[in-house]
Amino acid sequence: MKYKNIINLSPVLLLIILTLSSGCTKYALPIKIFPAIQQNDVPNESMEKRFDESALSGPTAVESAIELSKKYAKLSEKTAKLKIENDLITKENNDIKDQFNHTRAQLVQTQKELEQANDLLIEMRIELNSWKTDIIGFRQEIRAADKAQLETLLKLLKILGGEAKNELTETQDPDFLTTSKNDKTIKNTQTQ
Repeated sequence: MKYKNIINLSPVLLLIILTLSSGCTKYALPIKIFPAIQQNDVPNESMEKRFDESALSGPTAVESAIELSKKYAKLSEKTAKLKIENDLITKENNDIKDQFNHTRAQLVQTQKELEQANDLLIEMRIELNSWKTDIIGFRQEIRAADKAQLETLLKLLKILGGEAKNELTETQDPDFLTTSKNDKTIKNTQTQ
């Protein structure tokens, strides 16, 4: 790489050496493009006032730097407070999200348990209704058996020569032994 640069520079060096050796010993003075400033010109007034302190009406660079550093400090504190507040709000938001997810899971579990409880309640109601029907059927059978037993006792009493009071049996409803007010209410609740 170095050799390539040397080879590229060699024609330029050769040209310079040939020019110097060919006899050009006179050097030309540089041409002035701008006219020379004359000493008789009056200096500009703004040039004189530029270092005058009364000309500076605003704060100095030090005062500006101090003021800007105070503003920077205030903004830095405000930024730190806002960052802390943002972190707290973010943490609170995450806590609320976690609580929401936990509550939602509990809600789903509670709904499942409620559905199971409803199914169990329906089964228990069906069993209770069948139990009531069975009890009513047994009651009627027991009453019919009691009625038959009483009739048999009355017949035995008549055979043995005892007197039976027929007043009670005649004044009472013949269905009194077979149905009661409770049976009618139970039948009504079952049909509903």
